[in-house]
Amino acid sequence: QVQLVESGGGMVQAGGSLRLSCAASGRTFSSMGWFRQAPGKDREFVSGISWGSDNTYYADSVKGRFTISRDNAGNTVYLQMNSLKPEDTAVYYCAASNYGVLSSSWDLQNVDHWGKGTLVTVYP
Repeated sequence: QVQLVESGGGMVQAGGSLRLSCAASGRTFSSMGWFRQAPGKDREFVSGISWGSDNTYYADSVKGRFTISRDNAGNTVYLQMNSLKPEDTAVYYCAASNYGVLSSSWDLQNVDHWGKGTLVTVYP
């Protein structure tokens, strides 16, 4: 049974940093990443990483501030979030694709597994 378990969410002042982690178990994936959903908005892509190539992808809104990485020892992906802004406030979901790539919001259809989400709140 596949499980994605997120950790690291919380509340931080604007300009601060948080690091999200997602530990996966049950199988290996071709790609993992993060999506987020703010109240009243659609779920949107944040960042993704491909396991074989280590290619990384970012939404324009987070480029230069967020960094995605993975642990070679296991199926763990991290999202380092720096220079956080109030508009980054959302529930962040870990996502995994069995065979596809997670590189943009168009790739929602490639997500085979979701975590339960972790809340990130950035206050002014």
